[in-house]
Amino acid sequence: MSPRLAALLPLIVLITSAVVLSLAPILVRLTETGPAAAGLWRFIFALPLLLLLTHRPGGEGVGRPSRWMALAGLFFFLDLSFWHYGIVMTSVANATVLCNLTPVVVTLFAWLVLKQRPRPVFVLALAFAMTGAFAMAAGADGGQGTDPLLGDLLSLSVALWYAGYFLAVKAARSTAGAVRVMLWSTAIPIPLMLAACLVLGESIIPATLAGWAACVGLGVMHVAGQGGVAWALGRVSAAMTAVVILIQPVVAAVLGWLIFGETMTAIQMAGGALVLSAVLLAQWSARGRLPAALERQTGAEPVDPAPVLSSNPEPSGRKD
Repeated sequence: MSPRLAALLPLIVLITSAVVLSLAPILVRLTETGPAAAGLWRFIFALPLLLLLTHRPGGEGVGRPSRWMALAGLFFFLDLSFWHYGIVMTSVANATVLCNLTPVVVTLFAWLVLKQRPRPVFVLALAFAMTGAFAMAAGADGGQGTDPLLGDLLSLSVALWYAGYFLAVKAARSTAGAVRVMLWSTAIPIPLMLAACLVLGESIIPATLAGWAACVGLGVMHVAGQGGVAWALGRVSAAMTAVVILIQPVVAAVLGWLIFGETMTAIQMAGGALVLSAVLLAQWSARGRLPAALERQTGAEPVDPAPVLSSNPEPSGRKD
């Protein structure tokens, strides 16, 4: 491999992984199951791949879950449950952009709970984020999903659940590697998701081979997309990662338009741009400050600050 290609490879992997992860809301719509059932199959089909990774040469094995891994699994269950319903009820673009408010939630947690006063730019980012989220919800034309307003609220709540997952994983990484943490945070939610499917009376079994293919695709996407991001994060700067990961809502919006005929109003597009700008501002304002505070509170190992810009299950900044 030429030195130039070797230098570009991490960026290429990161961009490819971001595009792969943007398939999540599309595949959820195509599973022919209930929203929670789509999450169930995502967990089930990802699990064998994660088991193979833990048993690869040099892997750390399965081990036993810690309390932090269990808590991460609980938050992951809430994350996908709320988000998958949001995907069905609102547009793919809204569901993907609103759940990307996680960095704002994490920094707000540091402010209110850890008593770490944010920089003025974070307060500006918070105002941008709330204004943008309101614009996306209020600007819907009514033809995007079964219940756009409720779907927007569910997608917005995902930022909170994923923030909890991120903090739990950060603590879990003090005693285990990234793959083992990901394995248990994927396995633990399976019975919870199955119970949710049964209580909600969802259709669990896809009706066609295309539906099954979408379910398998969710599992492969879960591992391949997150694995690519995790690999690239050790080789690409946090600032570059913050920008590249924002490809996800853009690609998801384009796919939603091409596959489902969803369009965005001018107000929604302006709101989405405002939310993404707020995420970048919040990430920049927290850089270098949040990880140290979390380390003192949770006992987790130091981790380089990096963006958390996806509602998917591999928080940024982990080390294998």
